[in-house]
Amino acid sequence: MTTTAMVEIKGIHKSFGPVDVLRGVDLRVRAGEVVVILGPSGSGKSTLLRSINHLERLNRGYVRIDGELIGYRRSGGRLRELKEREVLRQRTHIGFVFQNFNLFPHLTALENVVEAPVAAQRKPRREATEKALLLLERVGLSDKANAYPRRLSGGQQQRVAIARALALEPKVVLFDEPTSALDPELVGEVLDVMRDLALRGTTMIVVTHEIGFAREVADTVVFVDDGLIVEQGPPAQVLDHPRHERTKAFLAKVL
Repeated sequence: MTTTAMVEIKGIHKSFGPVDVLRGVDLRVRAGEVVVILGPSGSGKSTLLRSINHLERLNRGYVRIDGELIGYRRSGGRLRELKEREVLRQRTHIGFVFQNFNLFPHLTALENVVEAPVAAQRKPRREATEKALLLLERVGLSDKANAYPRRLSGGQQQRVAIARALALEPKVVLFDEPTSALDPELVGEVLDVMRDLALRGTTMIVVTHEIGFAREVADTVVFVDDGLIVEQGPPAQVLDHPRHERTKAFLAKVL
């Protein structure tokens, strides 16, 4: 892991009508780092994640990935929003694994993984298919390549979704509560894949309630409450010796 900031989040604010959801968030994520974001429901965790790849437009502040402004360009000292085509290009560098899988139901597992490199990156289909088969093998699903999502368990669907995110060779992978829609017995198979990604040096930002995963895999744990980062640090510090009363109260409920 290097000291270079792969993801730089600076002073971001996001409101929905009169409700301030993010109120000035700063965060730096190094290349190869695993950051786990914890916090109560409604604290702004998912909005923060969606702001990183410009699924949510910011009111103030900015996000850079590998030095590139996301969603905007500087013009005359101001930030101007990019056209959708350019934002879509930027998103090919940002993997996103959703809570509810978001697979195309009419495509097989293999076709779901092949689609993005072919459509978004103009990769030759044969090359994309070879890579997709390797990725399905990596997530333990080489025997399910020709299965449609409806024939897969929730855990299998989420592993296909992870393979799909990796197919674009992203600079960072975002996970938005990737196990919360799964039956308890299926959670482990998804977390095992994520552990493997961490060991391979994948830069990851993970919103989750899986405290055990945070303790074992995270380099940095970030606690968010009421649109602010209240506390951040190594897992042993934040989880075992939290300094802020709000962090202590949250952990007392979930541990």
